[in-house]
Amino acid sequence: MAHAFAAQRDLGRLCDETVYQVDLAARLTADGLGPVQREFPITVSFRSFVHQYFADLVVAGRAIYELKTENALAPAHEAQLLNYLFLTDAARGKLVNFRPPSVESRFVNAPLDRAERRRFSCHVDQPDPFFTVVAELVADWGTGLETPLYLRGLTHLLGGESEVIRLLPMMRGAELLGNQRFHLATPDTAFVVTTLSSVDTTHRTHLQRLLRASPLQRLLWANLSLHDLTFTTITRDVSP
Repeated sequence: MAHAFAAQRDLGRLCDETVYQVDLAARLTADGLGPVQREFPITVSFRSFVHQYFADLVVAGRAIYELKTENALAPAHEAQLLNYLFLTDAARGKLVNFRPPSVESRFVNAPLDRAERRRFSCHVDQPDPFFTVVAELVADWGTGLETPLYLRGLTHLLGGESEVIRLLPMMRGAELLGNQRFHLATPDTAFVVTTLSSVDTTHRTHLQRLLRASPLQRLLWANLSLHDLTFTTITRDVSP
């Protein structure tokens, strides 16, 4: 952190993130704290799906630092770093934000290791091939990752964005309200992936209302908490 403070002192607090990244890496290397790897690749894959992230700095082969130039650190930044920790099976990382008047930093700890993240229970109200694919994907990757990653992987496995993502009309009675973006498992069935800590009945109610305004017949909801996968089928004839 002494080097991070020195970087801000010399460069000010208005530089782009990459500038701080290069400067901090050079300072750490010159001080013998390396090796320092910039834009460290983190690859996640399943079947034909491959996605690559890049961690800002990895120091001495184990310490992950994610650099920011934001007014303040936010939960989304912690979630991003936690995603990296889980994918690399690292126990701890640190956020470093250069934009505030004084450098802001925050440790992020991984509460579970990879083996523990692969121990979960499945709760299915109605079997569906989509839920089987989700369970297989999570068995490979583990729980706790960012929701967009699971959604990106499932979209690829179901045929890619051109096949899965559709804009569909939303109606209230006979009135057209506009178009809504859906991910489709089949032509008349959408899917939703969440990572709520537990299944929320209020969220189900809002999913039912979303379905009612759409032309779809079903909505498949996969909620992936750390220890439970809950698979719920919502149909148009279910009361809100």
